[in-house]
Amino acid sequence: MSKPKNPYTDNSFASSELKTILHSKRANIYYLEYCRVMQKDGRILYLTEDDKANLYYNIPIANTTSLLLGTGTSITQAAMRLLSQAGVLVGFCGGGGTPLFMGSEQEVFIEWLTPQSEYRPTEYIQGWMSWWWDDEKRLEAAKQMQYARIGYLQTIWSKDRDLKQHGFDSQNPVIASLLNKHSQQIMLQDNVMHLLQLEARLTKQLYKLAAENTDYAGFSRDHDGQKGGVDKANSFLNHGNYLAYGLGATTAWVLGIPHGFAVMHGKTRRGALVFDIADIIKDALVLPLAFICASENVSEQEFRQECLNMFTKHKALDYQFEVVKGLAVKKDWGI
Repeated sequence: MSKPKNPYTDNSFASSELKTILHSKRANIYYLEYCRVMQKDGRILYLTEDDKANLYYNIPIANTTSLLLGTGTSITQAAMRLLSQAGVLVGFCGGGGTPLFMGSEQEVFIEWLTPQSEYRPTEYIQGWMSWWWDDEKRLEAAKQMQYARIGYLQTIWSKDRDLKQHGFDSQNPVIASLLNKHSQQIMLQDNVMHLLQLEARLTKQLYKLAAENTDYAGFSRDHDGQKGGVDKANSFLNHGNYLAYGLGATTAWVLGIPHGFAVMHGKTRRGALVFDIADIIKDALVLPLAFICASENVSEQEFRQECLNMFTKHKALDYQFEVVKGLAVKKDWGI
């Protein structure tokens, strides 16, 4: 008599059996809603209901960084086990990939479920903590992140033809002057709060520039932008930012640095390091795409795909790893 199949072990696998793709090279972020995520025959699937049939779609977990579960989703224990083994971060969020639950005005952050492994790298958290307690070095690290943010924007906006076609060209004298003035101001800031205010002023000017480039008149930033409402730019900004947070969370987790050890967004703000890392690439990619897609009246799904394509095309995750690793092992601060 054959031994009965155990669904909790026979469909499992060792992490070493998975064709490993470095997290910095992984291409996929998934946002799902109104579906059930499950494990079947050693694969991760999500199930949606059609009028006449149930539809199954495969999720290639070896090439996935994070999975955002929005409205109307559920996930099985077996699926969570396989996702954890593959090193995929799972986040529960509200509709449209933003943290808005049930239309609440109260800000609720994505709840990240990170794969639990004691075998995270040690050199980066040890290097990070070697300077994190020093206020001056932490401020210097925040400045270096701001320089990295400006440098990435200048590089992407100088070579991406699609962005340049819509006026997002860092070689344009007006934009070049704006970015140069901001870079000069970074080193003059004597505390993190002033640095945050400087960052906010630049982003506000970039919003104005983007609205002018895309003829998106009357734009005003609203972090509670209504999903699918008349103000698609705000909705797309919120959605795209939370995709970027998925990259930030993945970067910190892979390098073994807890999300609480931030340099910009405050030592007591929950998950603040995720925001720090996401900010490195947000203005360069999410901001222009949100306005371009809003002006062209594309769907939310089309906008999301555009964001993911740009993340991959311009190696956003690679760049985030490069910046954070460089700071973690930095020895000479020049202070």
